[in-house]
Amino acid sequence: MSQRGPDAFPPEGVDLEHPSVARVYDYLLGGDANWAIDRAFGDKVLAGFPVLRSVAISNRLYLHRAVRHLMRLGVRQFIDIGSGIPTMGNTHQVADEVSPDARVVYIDNEPVAVAHSRYLLEKHGDPKRHAVVQADMRDPDGLWERVAETGVIDFEQPVAVLLVAVLHVQQPGHDGTDIGPQCVARYRELMSSGSYLVISQVTDEGVPDELADKLVELKAMYDASSNPVVWRKQSEIRDLLGDFELVEPGMTWTPLWHPEESSPNSPELEFSTPEESVIWVGVGRKP
Repeated sequence: MSQRGPDAFPPEGVDLEHPSVARVYDYLLGGDANWAIDRAFGDKVLAGFPVLRSVAISNRLYLHRAVRHLMRLGVRQFIDIGSGIPTMGNTHQVADEVSPDARVVYIDNEPVAVAHSRYLLEKHGDPKRHAVVQADMRDPDGLWERVAETGVIDFEQPVAVLLVAVLHVQQPGHDGTDIGPQCVARYRELMSSGSYLVISQVTDEGVPDELADKLVELKAMYDASSNPVVWRKQSEIRDLLGDFELVEPGMTWTPLWHPEESSPNSPELEFSTPEESVIWVGVGRKP
């Protein structure tokens, strides 16, 4: 890891024998919470799929815009599941730019992500409004209990649950099959009326032919690592929102979701068309 990070050694429990999706994502976004094995994997992927860095950045900017938009709609509570390593504008920082009363709980299951999040919040957070817990998204009820224990979130009030760039990482159940959609359905049940669910997921549908071929290669590379992935069709991603009412503009590509919420300092993306972003997104409101 770069010596610019808060620690010069990995926290206990971190696997440095295999690349990590969270740490590779951090590397693609220009972060410093990654190790040589993650950078080597990231460089290998970029060699065959150079647009991936823009894909990652575009997804991150979508998260920023979704937080800003929901803040303007009156949302003041966020649960960021699979939040990863703090990098390139975190949920609470983006929310505080709109109004300094937002409450955020970060959730991740990887020790390095949790350790860095805790470090960030100790230095720049408010313990009354911000928290991080280590939990597994495959256990929605247990995760919900851990969030409640922080005292940060009032579950009687609407909350925005963020599942951004996490559902294309396979969530294997006891039999090895992906239980991601089943878990999302349970989160929808747990959320109070008026809450929002924010989704982003890689799709191999509707992308340019040359990128569809690259996505096959990319999936094979991740599947051979310790983090197998799953691409979904656009209709399958829409189904993750269940009967929630879609927030305009509905389901779309990352660059097209409320671009007016972009920061003037947002980095340029190397896309000639929105379809090159390969990530299908949407936000739904629970009736």
